[in-house]
Parts: sequence; C-alpha cells; structure tokens
Amino acid sequence: MSSSAGISMDDTFLDKFMSYLKGLDQYQLEEFKLCLQSPQLMPENFPKIPWTNLKAVGPSNLFCLLSDYLSVPQIRDVTLCIFENMKLMSRCEEIRAEMNESTQALGLQDPGQEEPEVPEEETAHRRKYRERMKDKILLMWDSIPWPEGHIYLRHMTEQEHEELRSLLYPNRTGAQPETIILGGRAGVGKTILAMKVMLHWAEGSLFQHRFSYVFYISCHKLQRMRNTTFVGLLSQDWPDSQIPLTELINHSERLLFIVDGFEESAVSSTLERSPPCSDWYTPLPGDRLILHLLKKELVPQATLLITARDTQIAYLKKLLPNPHFIFISGFTEEDRGEYFIRFFGDQDKANAILRWLRQNETLFDWCSAPLVCWTVCSSLMWQMTRNPSFEMSTQTVTSIYAYFFSQLFTTAEVNLSDQSWPEQWRALCSLAAEGMWCLNSVFAKEDTAIEASFIDYLLRLNILQKVIDCEGCIAFTHQSFQMFFGAMFYLLRGTEGSVGGLPKFDEIKVFINGVFTDTNLYWHQIALFLFGLFKRDLARELEVSLHCEMSPRVIYALLDWTEALAVDDPAYIHFEFLQFFQCLCEMQDENLVQKVLNRLLEADIDIDKNEGLHASSLCLKHCPKLTRLRLSISSPIPQVQTRRERVVDFKMHQWQDICSVFCNGHMRELDLSNSKLNTLYMKKLCHELGSSRCKLQKLTCKSMSPVRILKELVLVLHCNPNLTHLDLSSNNLGITVSMMIFRTLRHPSCSLKYLLEKCSLPVASCRDLALLLISTHRMTRLCLGFNQIQDAGVKLLCASLAHPKCLLERLVLWFCQLSAASCRYLSNALLQNKRLTHLNLRKNNLGDEGVKFLCEPLRCPDCNLQDLNLSDCSFSVEGCRELADALRHNQSLKILDLGENDVRDNGAKELCEVLKHVNYALKTLGLEKCNLTHNCCQHLCSVLRNNRSLVHLNLLGNDLGPDGVNRLWTSLKKSTCQLQKLG
Repeated sequence: MSSSAGISMDDTFLDKFMSYLKGLDQYQLEEFKLCLQSPQLMPENFPKIPWTNLKAVGPSNLFCLLSDYLSVPQIRDVTLCIFENMKLMSRCEEIRAEMNESTQALGLQDPGQEEPEVPEEETAHRRKYRERMKDKILLMWDSIPWPEGHIYLRHMTEQEHEELRSLLYPNRTGAQPETIILGGRAGVGKTILAMKVMLHWAEGSLFQHRFSYVFYISCHKLQRMRNTTFVGLLSQDWPDSQIPLTELINHSERLLFIVDGFEESAVSSTLERSPPCSDWYTPLPGDRLILHLLKKELVPQATLLITARDTQIAYLKKLLPNPHFIFISGFTEEDRGEYFIRFFGDQDKANAILRWLRQNETLFDWCSAPLVCWTVCSSLMWQMTRNPSFEMSTQTVTSIYAYFFSQLFTTAEVNLSDQSWPEQWRALCSLAAEGMWCLNSVFAKEDTAIEASFIDYLLRLNILQKVIDCEGCIAFTHQSFQMFFGAMFYLLRGTEGSVGGLPKFDEIKVFINGVFTDTNLYWHQIALFLFGLFKRDLARELEVSLHCEMSPRVIYALLDWTEALAVDDPAYIHFEFLQFFQCLCEMQDENLVQKVLNRLLEADIDIDKNEGLHASSLCLKHCPKLTRLRLSISSPIPQVQTRRERVVDFKMHQWQDICSVFCNGHMRELDLSNSKLNTLYMKKLCHELGSSRCKLQKLTCKSMSPVRILKELVLVLHCNPNLTHLDLSSNNLGITVSMMIFRTLRHPSCSLKYLLEKCSLPVASCRDLALLLISTHRMTRLCLGFNQIQDAGVKLLCASLAHPKCLLERLVLWFCQLSAASCRYLSNALLQNKRLTHLNLRKNNLGDEGVKFLCEPLRCPDCNLQDLNLSDCSFSVEGCRELADALRHNQSLKILDLGENDVRDNGAKELCEVLKHVNYALKTLGLEKCNLTHNCCQHLCSVLRNNRSLVHLNLLGNDLGPDGVNRLWTSLKKSTCQLQKLG
C-alpha cells in the first residue's frame, strides 16, 4: 500500500506542513505547485506529478498527493528547497529548526513502511464520543433483522482492514479524493460497509491519524427531523452538552462525514437552485443541510463517504464536485455458489440450480443481494418439496417471488378476519406503489392504513422491518419486496390509483409508458413483476394463499396502451424494446404476447446476453406487421460449455425465430450495425434475406465484426431483387471482400441502387467499382467518403463516369485524400456526363488549382450539376474568383458550400458581385468559418436586397462584429429580401 493509502505520515510534520501552506496566499500556493513541476527543485529521477492532479488538489490533500511520490523527509527537503526558491526565508528557518530536532528519528524510519494504527493522545471528550459511537453502531448491527434460514456469509479476513482503508485512499497515483460514493443496488451491503468504517474508527483500529472525528448521518432519519442547524445535527450523538466546535472548524480537513442512504433524501434539481450556505448556525430542513454538506459549502475541507443506490449515480455525478465512485457488487459469483450449496446441503442439486439461474441473468444479478438469495432458495426449496414434477424451466422471476410469499402466508398464523384481508393487502400494496412513485422506501407507521396487528405479522415474516435509526418507521426488508407488492397493487380489485387521483387503469398506462422510455432500473424491475403477474395461474395462486381479490380486467389497460405502439410518435425514439420484450416473456402467454405485438411497426434492439436473445426470439416472431428493425448483437452470441451441441442447436433455433420476421412480407428496412456475428449465424440470416418471401429494400451493415462475414451478403445480392439500398459504411472491407461484393453487384439479378461510405477501400478496388458503374443500370448513388481513393482511384472512376452507360446521379468523395489532379479527371468527366447532379468533395486538399479545373464544366450551359460541396478544400480568394466567373454562365447550380476555406472579404466580394443580380439559380450558399469580417457585409447586403433565388445563407463561425450584423439585419427586414434561413 502506498503511503497515501496508509497511515505512514509524521503527524507533527503534517500539521506544520498544513500551517505552511495555509500561510500562503492564492498566488503563492499556485507558485508552490508550479515549482513541484520543476526538475531542478525535485529529487533525481523523480516521476513528474500530473499537472491535472496538482491543479485540482487543495492544501489539505497536497501532503497526501506528495506522499504517493516522496517519503516524509523528502517532502520536507522539497518544501525547504521550494520556499528558498520563493524567497520565503522565515518559513525556511522554521523547517531547518524542525529538521535539527527530528533528523535522527526520521532517519531510522523506513519511508516505505506503514506505521501501525496507534491512536494519538486524545482528549476526554473525543474518547467519550468514540465510545458512544461504538455503542450506537453495535446496537444498530445487532438490530439488523436476519430472517430465519438465511445464511450470513461473513467473510472476516485479515484483509478487511486493508479493504476498508482502500475506500478512503482509492487513488494510489493521485490525491486522496475528498468525496467518495459507495454505489450499488439495494441490499448489497453499502450501509453495512459504512457502519464498519464508523465502527473500526470508534474502536481505534483504523483512521486514527487521518480523522479526528467521524460523523454518521442517516438521510431518512434527517428527513423526519424538524429544521435544525448543522451544529445541532452534529450535537445529536455527542455525549456532552457541547461539541468542540473550535477544533472542528479549525481542523475540518480531519473530519469524515458518512452520509448513508442518499436515495432517501429529498435533494432534487429544484433544490439545487437554493442559495449557498456555509453558516453552521442557520436552521434548515434536512434536505437543505445534506445539499450544502455534499456541495462542500458547510465543511469544504472534510472528507465525505456517501452511500447511494445505483439509480442515483448519474445525478450525483452532476451534483458533486469531483466525486470518486466505488461500486459495491455484494455477493460475488463464488459467494452465490457457496450460499446455494450451504442452503440446499446438496452440492449436485445446488450446482444444477445455479446452472439454470445463470441463464436467467436478471435473477442471477439480483442474487448479488444476500436477501434475494434467501428468497430464491426458499421459494425453490418449497416448490421442490410440494411438487414432485417441479420443472425449473417454467420458473420466472415473478413466479419465484409469488410462490415465496404464497408459502409464507400459507403456513403462518395471523389474527385477521376474512373480511379484513383484502383491505389490508390493498393498504400494503398501495403503500408500496406510492413509495415507487415517490422514490420512498421508509414509511412512518402512523402514516399508513395498515393495522398494527398486520404490521407485526409482516415484521415476524421479515417482509417488513423496523428502521433501526428511525423510531416508529418501517421499511420493506428488501427493495424487491416493495417492487413486487407495488406491482401487485395494480392487479388487486379496485379503481383508485395509488397517487395523484388518477384511476388505476390510467395510472397503469402512465407507469408502463414511463418504464420503457426511461432508463430507471428500479422501474424496470417493477414492470417485470407487473407483467409476470398477468399470468392467470400466478394470480389465482396469490388470491388463494394471500386471501386477496385480483381483477382479470387489468389486462385491458395493457392492451389499450399497446395501441400507441403502432403510432409514429417521437416519444418512442428512446423506447426500451428489449426491456419490453423481456417483460412480455415474463407473462409466459404466447397468445397474449401476440395480441400485444400485433400492431408493432418498428423496433430497436441491442442484444448482449442470453436473456436478450431469448426474449427477442420469442417476441419478434409475433410481430407480423414489423417494417423496420435495428438489431445489434453487441457481443458474440454466448454459448454454454456443457452439452455444447445441444446448446448450439438451441441458440440457432432462437436465431432462426428472430430471422423469421424478415419474411413477414412487411419488413422493408433492417439495420445490423455494430453487430458481432459468426459465419454460421450470418449465413442463416442471409439465407432468410435471400428468400423469395423477403421484401427487404434497405440493409445497413455498419461496423460489422468480423468483416469477413460480409462475404455472405453475396447470397442476398444474387437472390433478393427487392434490395435497393446497401450501407457498408465503417467496415474495413479490404480487397478480397470488396471485389467479391462489387462483382456480385454487376450480376443482372442484383437490383442495388445505392452504396455508401467509410469502407477503407484500397485504390485497387476502384477498378471493380468503375466497371460496376457502367455494367449496371441501377446504380444512381455512390458514396465513398472516408476511403483512401486518392487521385489514382478517381482517375479509374472518372473513366467510367464519362461513359454513356453510366447513370450515376450522386457522387460523394469527401475526405478521400484527393488533390488538384483529381479535379482534372472530374472536370473531363463532367464535360461528358450530363446525369450527375450532386458532387461532394469536402475535406480534400484541392487548392485554387483544383477549383479552377472544376469551374470548366460549370461554365458550360448544358452542365446539370445542382449541388457542389467544396467545404474545407484549402482554396483562397483566387478560387472564389474562378467560381464567381463560372456562376455567371451557370443556370443549374442550386447549392454551393464553400465553408472552412480562406475566402476572406475579397473572396466574398467576388461572389457577391455575381449573386447580387437576379438571374441566377443558386438557392443555398455556405460560407461558414471563412475568415469573413464586417467589411464583407455591405456586399452581402447587396445580394440580400437584389437576389430573388437565394433562400439559405450560412455565415456561422465568422467574426462579423456588431456593425456587420446590424447591416445584415437591416437588409433582412427589406420586403425585397427572399432569404428564409440565415445561419
């Protein structure tokens, strides 16, 4: 462990070092940091500290940063050397005096060896505070309700202290972070880890040299407090009447605040606009105190350790200055294996269940939380005991939870009348659903409509638990329990929603609509339970065992909502189709899935796991009207090691189901971009695309991996006469693949009309491409941008471009490493080709000479070129002069883009002299980033006043100044100005 991560620092010198730096003003501190970058002032062979680390670090953490590179004596020597260089002689004398006193002691010390955790001599009030916090944390620990039968895997190893240290010293090559976020899903142990940090400090075994005081703040407890001051908050756990306020303020860099359960705070984007607060005596609501603490306004130099669920991570990244994130994963895969083996007591049975569980990736991920492991194991054990013909393959996440709760309530006894059960279930499930909408998981007993006897019953069953640091509050034992009962609320009889006054059916539709257009994983998991509970036998099981009343009519709310899927609504641009498909699979009802998907017109799916492949194969085959599909296989379709042939056959069967949608008679567009497919799966796909039943017209295959699988497209190009668009952009085709495809395109049965860019085509492939232009009567658009065509390739293409049989209308050659020589070939071709209307030569080094060549065909009265893009082509005023002269003779050019060239005011003047006349066809002129100033605006104004054809003018990125802009604005207001868009 590096010295910054350990405790190997001389506290005496640390305090003096801090006093030295705090005595510097802002400019002197900046100079001190700059001196640390000077090799002359640093030890020999010293690795340079990154300036980004030095610039960001404050005085309190500069010592920790230097400790990563230097020993304590070296830090002292460097500080002395820098102060001498800065002419701070009084500081130098202090350091020399200190060195004389401690040189011998420090000389005997190994600078690389970490000092043991020996508490410094402490005051009585600090000792009493540590003892009080130790008792508090141990009481909280003993109050954690572990359910009967749950196996607590407590791995107390000798490395635990090391792991806890690393939480607060995670950056071994930079400064110690002042704000650390412990993130992770519910139930994986974030709070327990935070409690251990507090406990080990209170016991005196960790962080004694680093932190004088550690404070533990519970967000949900703070939310229920009346307005309080920051001093009042810190005083709550203090054993005496007064806290050592002066010490806390003067040495705030030695304070650690543990903020537990950020998701329970009410900090929001609206609250962020609150004015800053640094006063410890201002009474504030709990959420305001949390906000000002986290934003480093109340205690800027303190270290923060914050626990938060993964759903809050994105928000915290925006809220906090330079946070350091540590993800807490909970049970590892090995831990889950150990848990199952110990629970079932039969290794073979446990391993069989684990193999199945790994295929259900959602449930396996949830099992990183220990209580989910207990829930899953208990449910499976009960089902195996009750049902000799139990089949693992029929289990879903919802069915496991439904049978778990069914068994709990079948065997338990509670003193409730038959008439009270439905009412109590509605109250509990409504509470869960309300918490879902309000992002609340802690509830005050008096705020619920649940009877006390029923609450006690739920506490005994470990469905609810008391909140250990919040008197009179309850919470669901695990977040997944709240999600299940929140979803179950919508299946219970009744018409009222849980919040907002909406009827239940309308609330369901609002919820489902939000789920699949949001990336909130919490809502996704609730939706999984909701769809799973649509399965009738599960609903009946819950009705009988829980004595509740379910409503079968709720399915109509789902069917009503799916009507919107057929509408081309912009709200569905970010629709989570794969999550939607996984929820549909949870229902295990193909007839219902078919009804839901019957009107689906388009889908966008990213498959990266077994579960995604499974859900897509089940759902896509029930989409008879699908017309557009984007399907990305972002990682190779996984295969399991055991029973390999059987698994391969099963995966191929799923892939076959996905491919079957291409032959539904309606599919017109397929995008496979960024997919990773092996040859076997690509062959199967192309076989379906080549079928006479396939009506596909547009196929996009950008960035495919491996590229060699694109050879299989030959089958499609030969057999599918409907395919007219093929996009192979961003693939390094190479000679072999490109020649095979180009030769296939020349086949009489191929109907392809368009071919696109970024294929890393070598010059050698241009010969086959040139032959393609004259051997097919269908190719009308060719986009070769971002390919190294070069002048030699353009020469080959232009030979065909000038041929009478060439029907090409659009040619894109941007960023193809062309020079003026290419313009000569293009000029000759354009003099003979009257069909080409669009030419894009952007981002090529053509120069004035190249522009001059291109202007020759533009001067011809029979030139049909309508769109010419010469942006970023390295020409100047001379090129503009040639273009202006060409425009005098041209009646066809409508779009001319000259952006990012050195046009200058004189070049703009040349163009304006022509365009100010009324008899030219040009409608769009691009002059973006052309080094124009206000001096050209008078000429542009003349064009705006007189030209009747120009409707679009782009002047972005030019310094026209206020005077130039005002001139243009005056011309725009003239009634004769026809301009519609000014950029």
